[in-house]
Amino acid sequence: MEGVGGDDSSTAAGALNQRRHEVSKLFQYYLDKSTPHALYRWIGASILVFVFALRIYYAQGFYIIVYGLGIYILNLLIGFLSPLVDPELEPSDGPMLPTKGSDEFKPFIRRLPEFKFWYAITKAFCVALFMTFFSVFDVPVFWPILLCYWIVLFVLTMKRQIMHMIKYRYIPLNIGKQKYSGKKASASASSSRAD
Repeated sequence: MEGVGGDDSSTAAGALNQRRHEVSKLFQYYLDKSTPHALYRWIGASILVFVFALRIYYAQGFYIIVYGLGIYILNLLIGFLSPLVDPELEPSDGPMLPTKGSDEFKPFIRRLPEFKFWYAITKAFCVALFMTFFSVFDVPVFWPILLCYWIVLFVLTMKRQIMHMIKYRYIPLNIGKQKYSGKKASASASSSRAD
């Protein structure tokens, strides 16, 4: 009789494992389909941030969770703004940032790509929102001290990151960069054919 009970539990475990694998594949499928839709992904993340902020405001607590989340997001932001290969730490044979005007153009490759940045932030806010439903995480703290400490950390970290960007002459954002489109060339080519 003991062997029969063992077979049932292994069958149930196998079915549960198969179901978990199917759900994981379905989740990955929708995650892959969302990859090219950056604007909609960030709108969804913004809605999640808004819901989290409302939860914190109405609960009037869970400030330690907010502080931990802020530190984690600051860490993610540093990875998002940093190049894949830091020229200060290790000179390598791979793609590096140009340091002189005569150097050939090499694209900026982030240490943390935009999709992984969005995914990590979304997961962090989901976990933080989930944690606010348990009173064990509502540690009584004086939140203005945490806020001041986080602001000091943010300012010092961003100052160091901006000085690094100035020293190695890179801009990790697409603001102010030239965008080339093939439409102008095709329009001029068609106008020359018309003459």
